[in-house]
This record gives sequence, structure tokens and C-alpha cells, in this order.
Amino acid sequence: MDYKKFLYEQKKREKSLKAKATKVTVKEIRFGPQTDDHDYEFKKKHATKFLKEGAKLKAYVFFKGRSIIYKDQGQILLLKLAQELEEYGKVEQMPKLEGKRMIMFIAPKKK
Repeated sequence: MDYKKFLYEQKKREKSLKAKATKVTVKEIRFGPQTDDHDYEFKKKHATKFLKEGAKLKAYVFFKGRSIIYKDQGQILLLKLAQELEEYGKVEQMPKLEGKRMIMFIAPKKK
């Protein structure tokens, strides 16, 4: 077999595999530690839409200035979100504080 032909076939195979691979998109939703009920519901509705579309969700609470003292409120907020989105996705990473952000990942459920 010709080596060039072999390389061509190999590239062709790799290209077809790459085309079939699913691309994972990550959507972000930002909260404050003292996010109001209406704002929370609005953002939860968007999160539901993102998970239904099959995108991963990165929800985070951003603490600015001295609001870092409300770490527990931020964690409660993210856990509440995870509980309410349980039917659309499962928690991939529990809330974790990284610098001034408390981050949580939610992956969509398979159909």
C-alpha cells in the first residue's frame, strides 16, 4: 500500500470522527450573595433553558469587597439552585470557593 494513500485515509478517518464528536458548551450564570427572589427566579429560568438545550451550567456567586463574609449565604443560594434544577441536570461539582467566587457546575441529564 502506498504510504501517502495510508496517510490520506488516516486523516479522512480522523476528520469524520471529529465531525461526529459532540461539542460541550458551558453557559455561566452569576449571582450576588444577596440576590433577590425575583432575580433568582429569572436566572433559574435561564439555567433551565440552558440545561434543556444540553449545555453545561457554571453557576457562581461573586463576592465583591467585604461581602465575602456572606460565604454561607452564597453556598445556600447555589445549593438551592441545584435542588430546584435536579430534574434537568445533576451537580458535577459542589459549590467551592475559589478566590472571590464560589463556583458550582451542573451537567444536563441525558435524554
